[in-house]
Amino acid sequence: MSSTDSAEQPSGSDPARPSLLNLSPRGQRIWHWVKIALGFTLGAGLSSGIVAALTIVFVMEPNLPDIGSLTDYRPKLPMRIFSADGVLLGEFGEERRHFTPIAEIPKVMQDAILAVEDANFRNHPGVDVKGVIRAGLASLVRPKSQGASTITMQVARNFYLPTKKDYVRKVYEMLLALKIERELSKEQILEVYMNQIFLGQRAHGFAAASEIYLGKPIAQVTLAEAAMLAVLPQSPTHGNPIANRKRAVARQKHVLERMVNAGFITTAQAEQALKEPLRFRKTRDVPLHAEYVAETARQLIYEQYGEAAYSRGLDVTLTVDGAQQLAAYRALRKGIMDFERRQPYRGPEAHIDLPADDAEQDARIAEVLAEHPDNDELKSAVVLKAEPRKVEAQLDDGDTVEVTGEGLRQVSYALSAKAPARLRIKPGSVIRLIKGPKDDWAITHLPEVEGAFVAVDPATGAIRAMVGGFDHAKNQFNHVTQAWRQPGSSIKPFIYSAALEKGMTPSTLINDAPLVWEADANGGQAWEPKNSDGKFDGPMTLRNALAASKNMVSIRILQTMGTPFAQEWLTRFGFDADKHPPYLTMALGAGSATPMQVASAYSVFANGGYRLDPFLVQSLSDGRGHKLAEWKPPVVDDSMRAIDERNAFIVTDLLQEVTRTGTAARAQATLKRPDIGGKTGTTNDAVDAWFAGFQHSLVAVVWMGYDSPRKLGDRESGGGLSLPVWLDFMSTALKKVPVYEATPPEGVVRIKGEWYFEENTPANGISTIGLEEGKPATPPEPEKKSILDLFKG
Repeated sequence: MSSTDSAEQPSGSDPARPSLLNLSPRGQRIWHWVKIALGFTLGAGLSSGIVAALTIVFVMEPNLPDIGSLTDYRPKLPMRIFSADGVLLGEFGEERRHFTPIAEIPKVMQDAILAVEDANFRNHPGVDVKGVIRAGLASLVRPKSQGASTITMQVARNFYLPTKKDYVRKVYEMLLALKIERELSKEQILEVYMNQIFLGQRAHGFAAASEIYLGKPIAQVTLAEAAMLAVLPQSPTHGNPIANRKRAVARQKHVLERMVNAGFITTAQAEQALKEPLRFRKTRDVPLHAEYVAETARQLIYEQYGEAAYSRGLDVTLTVDGAQQLAAYRALRKGIMDFERRQPYRGPEAHIDLPADDAEQDARIAEVLAEHPDNDELKSAVVLKAEPRKVEAQLDDGDTVEVTGEGLRQVSYALSAKAPARLRIKPGSVIRLIKGPKDDWAITHLPEVEGAFVAVDPATGAIRAMVGGFDHAKNQFNHVTQAWRQPGSSIKPFIYSAALEKGMTPSTLINDAPLVWEADANGGQAWEPKNSDGKFDGPMTLRNALAASKNMVSIRILQTMGTPFAQEWLTRFGFDADKHPPYLTMALGAGSATPMQVASAYSVFANGGYRLDPFLVQSLSDGRGHKLAEWKPPVVDDSMRAIDERNAFIVTDLLQEVTRTGTAARAQATLKRPDIGGKTGTTNDAVDAWFAGFQHSLVAVVWMGYDSPRKLGDRESGGGLSLPVWLDFMSTALKKVPVYEATPPEGVVRIKGEWYFEENTPANGISTIGLEEGKPATPPEPEKKSILDLFKG
């Protein structure tokens, strides 16, 4: 027996199967040539591999881009607007990103993203070889079944490579990843990834995503929240909680399982996290309503930086105080809604047919309410049942509420059978609900009237609060800075200030009696102005006339001093001369001014006579905290003096009389403090309603009216509409502010309880105006033809 015959067969082999060592001569010859062919093939393959590798090294490697943008990572950061106390008010830019150093990103957030995206990140050199092999084998069976991109490869792709998918790009991606790993640490790579990646809703990076989806800083995320955020890289557009809440929550479980498998958390921790309810931020939720403020700041910064303002990561800190801004927003909206509830109901916003099937009905209601979103405290709802004494409606969150009693007062007619179709409330009607102070619901409507509120620090000009309208989403027109309206009687303190300069005093007696300009003496149109109450009180002091807002007295004062002087005097406070023509109607506020102008003008009285321009931006920093600019209030000196300190002191005293006994007597009675002054303002036919008032440390102005000027109502006035808004705000703003006691300036004297310039005492000042008999003087040219039209506005 030959050696081959005696060879021991391998264990488990089939004896009937011919062995390669026991072939016939012909088989051995064939096997010889097979070995030669295999050797040649393997050699050629190895040579091809070497050639390919050398090609990659010598051809592709030199063409790799420079990665300086990673080693000196400067992402596109949006402009962020902050209040003076650090509350984020708005962001502007294509990408919403809050750059956060890796050390400030919680470990639980890092672990969640590593578990689902690259569990071997800490160990591989940029390319996970096992992952590549695994993905390659899987793709033979199921193309596109899984990828093998590490976090480093994703960084390479997102920064440098086109979106087109092919093998050449994949090779470049791996080479770039290896290069990145040679030049950056693992912590730097992860920092870039977690700040750069797109996560839906214009969010780039997990810090921005946490704010957008959860309404909280990234440092505060829990395990459950981190797992939810970690699903976003794989489906940022359609899998985020705003676009698809159910999908995002379902994927959260998958992330937690991966974290357990990777050893980052225990099974018990994962189970506990799944029990934690996720609270997502609603799309309209904002920490502080300051949309008009933020937009004004955006415009100011854009004027200086252009388009670069939206990507340089500028942090803009404003002078606005968060608590005062919130108080202003709430006070103005409450005042507007209080007015709207006195108006006739304008009818439902829409109507739908309610499906009989409950599931279909809920879906249809959700669909229509998405088209009519909540407006803060004004909730949208669909009526399910409508009876004269009870209405049931479904809110956006699916809850059903019942409205009865006082809540139906405004819509009682709309629930009757006599109501026309456009007003009728019935099942399927889309309505607005507002909750009252006793937690009871009332049906109302979105307002048509608009308003404005602005508060300024008179000592510096810093704007502390600004609300440019009822709702910025509905109307972007900023009524504080853009609305030129007739100031009405709120202009009178400036006329009285001019009167003091002309020798009049608080005790000057002026005749509150009718004034008539005949048609032949007035360009063909008679003018017979009246007091707002329709009464005439005869001779009265200048003090009492301002407190009672007597039109006839104001006209006589202006007629005595001359309209050119009064017009020039107004410009000292910042009013535009061309907006206040030199006619007697100036005394009644027939010119035009913005609420911001009025606030700045009243600041002159509050600060002792200085004119300081309002300012909004306090400081400007780049995305890494380096201060680029800082605006400081100017050092007040005589070059800024608008009026004599004595004049400001006496006018302030007169305006405190208005809030004590006059048209705004409700002010001191409500706030229980004597150091507040102000003036109501109501224009002809109650088209505009104002209140401008101040305390030594704060000036605030309120305006209400329609964008297309029309009558607010026969019983509406500045004291009834705007003063309550001012009081609501000041009750918060002045809560901890001590009562201010003014020190009389040099050059004033007090006689029988009244203040005078020492050169204009009752003995030598103007003692009376208009007490003589006879008709008033004819107005001078060119006033005769213009006076009536101006008065009517």
